[in-house]
Amino acid sequence: MAHDPVQWVYEQKCRKAVESLRKNGFEAVYCENRQEAYDYVIRAANDANTIGFGGSATIDTLQLRPELREMDKVLLQHNAPGLSADEKLIIRRRELTCDLFLTSSNAVTVGGQLVNIDGTGNRVGAMSFGPQKVIVVAGRNKITDNIEAALQRIKEYAAPANARRLNKKTPCAVTGFCSDCDSPESICRIKVILERKPSLSDITVLIVNEDMGY
Repeated sequence: MAHDPVQWVYEQKCRKAVESLRKNGFEAVYCENRQEAYDYVIRAANDANTIGFGGSATIDTLQLRPELREMDKVLLQHNAPGLSADEKLIIRRRELTCDLFLTSSNAVTVGGQLVNIDGTGNRVGAMSFGPQKVIVVAGRNKITDNIEAALQRIKEYAAPANARRLNKKTPCAVTGFCSDCDSPESICRIKVILERKPSLSDITVLIVNEDMGY
């Protein structure tokens, strides 16, 4: 059977992003599908005791938690149900120094930059410095041509979808469109662009040839 032309185009974009990420100092891996990403994360988790989660829909789709619990890992999840505001804050701070931090990026450019907009900063903070190891999982739907396109993608698609998912009281969670709001619950407060791997951080980026997350 001939290789699907659309899948082939996506593969080229994914592999180009991986190549550029490596040039920018990141460890980067091409994954044909989410199962390969799952297997990679589980292998990496063998050497970790505490594992933090960056509140990522992409990571959620991998359904890693049951296996990690079987491995007797300590899971740090600030979005777990039933936590008080103080308990969530304590866990967010623990995530900054965990053994393994799992998250995604709002966008990845074909030039090898990770582009993110955050509300609290714990996700981009941990992505930049603190944990012993960081794994960023990004689906092909997050690959953009450049930083400008990445920021546009976040504002027009990722942020409204995430605000809706998190039940935020923001205009975009109602309309689906960014209005550059100043809502008290805005999740667009911090812009972080990792143009190269931070010098003291161990970051692996898994680029998956499937649509994943927002």
